[in-house]
Formats: sequence, structure tokens, C-alpha cells
Amino acid sequence: MIRRFVLWLRTGVGLLTSVGIATLCLAGGATAQVHSESYGTLARQLDGRINFETLPQRPEPGFNLNAPMRFHGAWLGERLAGQAVSGAPHDVIRAQPDLPLAIRAGRAGQNLSVARHRGFGSNALLPVGPGGFDALSARGEGAVTILFDHDQAAFGLRVHADYADPLGHRPPPGTLQLRLYSRKGALIGTTEHPLGHAITEIGLRRDGNIPDIAAITITNTDPGGIAIDDILFQLTALIG
Repeated sequence: MIRRFVLWLRTGVGLLTSVGIATLCLAGGATAQVHSESYGTLARQLDGRINFETLPQRPEPGFNLNAPMRFHGAWLGERLAGQAVSGAPHDVIRAQPDLPLAIRAGRAGQNLSVARHRGFGSNALLPVGPGGFDALSARGEGAVTILFDHDQAAFGLRVHADYADPLGHRPPPGTLQLRLYSRKGALIGTTEHPLGHAITEIGLRRDGNIPDIAAITITNTDPGGIAIDDILFQLTALIG
């Protein structure tokens, strides 16, 4: 599966500078900052998992959540403080985050929802797009951001992308975009992942296993929107 990685580094004076673009034609290829890793491997190694089963199972549209969500080890919301969300029909996150990093919710009805998802067979997160919670077309087209309590060296998530196809004219799937930030607000890197019509498992690890990923912003361009489940991370702080 093709993975396109667009990487940035901050200089010592805090300026953002481009250091290159790499297109990887094979899954698992290495880059200077981050590389893909098997989701199954991460599931065995990491001790934190967010699966949204703390809420009762309710069919779509599920629960409309207008505030950030707190889980053991992480906060989930639309964006980081200092960032802005625009775009339609899919959310686009713009601007650098403010310090200290803090999670922010979207507008009422345009933040997050949790529902029992048929593709996963369990509760899943559906970020709500600009169309709002009551619009079928807006489910899964919004942005979601994860802010970890402890800096991470690796993480994983499962993403379901699908589209109603009553006439047999299903459009091709879109892509998932991840932006990784350090605790100081530096953009570590951006990755883009092609999606399939079912579940795509994504795992990433910092080169050298450096634990400096504090936050991840997630957006997508899938025509039918996405659902997210089983977010993997290191619950206990890494030492050394």
C-alpha cells in the first residue's frame, strides 16, 4: 500500500522548514522521521487502547458529543487550541497550536459522535463534519485530535471507510491524513494513508523509538466519511 510521507522539522530557532517529500511504494518503508509498523505488533506491545465501549451501544447517529472526551491516558476533541477548522464537506485543520497544548471541541453539533458501527460490530468514533450531527452526509467527515498524557513513540488505529452503494456506482475511497505534533507544538511529520472500503489498520513508529509524539490530528477525504476504533498507545510513560 502506498504511503506518502511529507516531513517537516523545526530549526533551533523554532522556524518551520521543509526537508523533503518521500513517496513510498511499499508498506513499511522507512523515512527520516516515522515509519509504518504492523498494527498487530503494536497491539501486542502497547498497553493503552481506546475502544469507546464506555458508552452504551446506540445505533447511528448515536451520541452527539459537544465537549472533549476524556479517556484514561488521553483527551479527544476536534482540534488543538490555536488551530482553526474550515472546509466543506470535510473538515480541514489549519494553523499551529498554542502552548501549552490543549484540546478543543468543535461547534455544537460539529464535534464528535459515538455510535454502534456495523462495520466494526462495536462502538466507534465518527467525527462530525460541517453539515452537523443530524445530517447523514456529515458523519465521519469531521476532524478529530488526540492529545496524549504521555509522549508516544508509536501508536495505531483502525479506520472504517464505506459508502452506500444502492445503484452500484460507489466512488473510490479517499485518504486519511495524520499530523504529528511534539509537546512543544513542533510538527514532527504528516502522513497520508489510502483507505479501502472496509477496515484499514494503521500503525506508525518514530525512528529510533523516540517518545516525542504528544498529539495527533486526523482528517480525511473519504466520500462516505470514516469511523475510528481501537486507538493504540503507550499508557505508561516511557523511561530513557
